[in-house]
Amino acid sequence: QLQLVESGGGLVQPGGSLRLSCAASGFTLDYYNIYWFRQAPGKEREGLSCINSSGEDTNYADSVKGRFTISRDNAKNTVYLQMNSLKPEDTAVYYCAADSKPFWVVKNLCLSRVGKDDYIYWGQGTQVTVSS
Repeated sequence: QLQLVESGGGLVQPGGSLRLSCAASGFTLDYYNIYWFRQAPGKEREGLSCINSSGEDTNYADSVKGRFTISRDNAKNTVYLQMNSLKPEDTAVYYCAADSKPFWVVKNLCLSRVGKDDYIYWGQGTQVTVSS
């Protein structure tokens, strides 16, 4: 089955860190841009970050810039989202998605393209809860 699988979520205290993983199952991530999103209860889905297929180009939402870092290890077929200095408002379900569009086309749109239909693959999500 071709799918993305997120992991690494959990409960963390404010100021803490988590590293989320987005692993591909049944296909290789080498040729795909990867995107991270989150959705909190009662709120709209929010685009957080994106990374191109080689890992050389990225983009971040202002809400996470300087705290979150996206990276990838194509040898492990996995993309990561390192989240530091977590705040209660970071509590949400975090999703990853993939597409193969030219990154120069989508880079500046990656924070606003939040519909599932815009992507080839979409994960099932992992819960992140930031609370003391």
